[in-house]
Amino acid sequence: MDKNLAMDLVRVTEVATIRAAEYLGKGDKNAADGAAVEGMRRMFDHIDVEGTIVIGEGEMDEAPMLYIGEVVGNPTSHNSEKIDIAVDPLDGTSLVATLKDQAIAVIAVAPQGKMLHAPDMYMDKICVGPKGKGVVHLDLPLDHNIIALAKVLDKPVEEITVVMLERERHQKHIDVCRRLGCRIKLISDGDISTAIATCFDESDIDMMVGSGGAPEGVLAAAAVKCLGGDFQGRLLPEDDAQKERMLSMGLELDQLLSLDDLIHGDEVQFAATAVTDTDFLKGIRFGEGDTIYTQSVAMRSETQTVRFINTTHHLKKKEQYIM
Repeated sequence: MDKNLAMDLVRVTEVATIRAAEYLGKGDKNAADGAAVEGMRRMFDHIDVEGTIVIGEGEMDEAPMLYIGEVVGNPTSHNSEKIDIAVDPLDGTSLVATLKDQAIAVIAVAPQGKMLHAPDMYMDKICVGPKGKGVVHLDLPLDHNIIALAKVLDKPVEEITVVMLERERHQKHIDVCRRLGCRIKLISDGDISTAIATCFDESDIDMMVGSGGAPEGVLAAAAVKCLGGDFQGRLLPEDDAQKERMLSMGLELDQLLSLDDLIHGDEVQFAATAVTDTDFLKGIRFGEGDTIYTQSVAMRSETQTVRFINTTHHLKKKEQYIM
C-alpha cells in the first residue's frame, strides 16, 4: 500500500474527533457517536481509495453509514488503492459523554482479505508490548503470564501493571493480580487505547487482559502489529447464531487467534486521534476563536514506523470537511 496513505487516515480520524468533541461532557453518548460517524464518513469522500468497510458500525440494516460492506472513498484513477477498512469512529462513547480519558477515533486499513472480519461478539484477549512477544499465551494461567512478563521486563512482579475492563466477569483476573501483588488499572471503556498503550514504555501499562468486543480486538491488533507487540484472542459466541457466524467464516469454535490470524501479512496501516487523553496521546484542546489542537498517531507495520502528529485546525478554513 502507498505509504502516503497514512496521512489521509489521520485526516479521517481528526475529523471524527473534532465532531465528537462537540459533545464532550454533555451526557449524550449517542449524539457523540453519530457526529463522529458522520464526520469520518464525509472525510472518506476526499480520500483517493476504493475501500470496503469490513469492521464498522454494524450491518447495513443497522447502520446508515460506515456499515459493513459499504464502499467508501473517492477513487480518481484505475490505480487507486483497493483496500479493506476497519473503523471505530469513537471508541469510548460513554467516555466522551462523561469527559473521561481513553476515548479515541481509530482506523486500520490493509489489502483486501488481510484483516479478520470480526463479528460483533465478545473476544477473550491478551496483549503485551514488544518485549513480551512470545512470552505470554492466552491459554496459560494469568499468574504464569505475569511472572514471565516481569522476568523479561526486568521488573518486580509488584511493579507490573495489568489493565482490564471493570466488569464483574473479570473478578477472577483481579483476584490473581491481587494475590501476586501487581498493579491493576480498571477502565470503564476504551480497551483499544489501553491495548495499544502496552507497546509504549512511557504508558507504564504492561499487559491487557480480559474479554471485550471482537471488532475492537482486531483494530487493537492492527496497531499492535505496527508496534511489534503481541495480541492473541478467542471469540466467545453467546448463542447458536453467533456460533453459526463463526463457522460460516471458516473459524473453529474455541480457536485461538494469533496476531497473524487477526492481521495477515505486513501491510496494515493504522491511525488514531485522541478525543480525550489516553496513555500515549493528548486529547483535543480548544484554543482561541475557531482554533482546535489534536494529537494523532500514524503507523505502518511494514517498517514499524510510528509518527506522532500535532495538528492545529482553523475550523473556518475547513468547514467543507468538518461541518
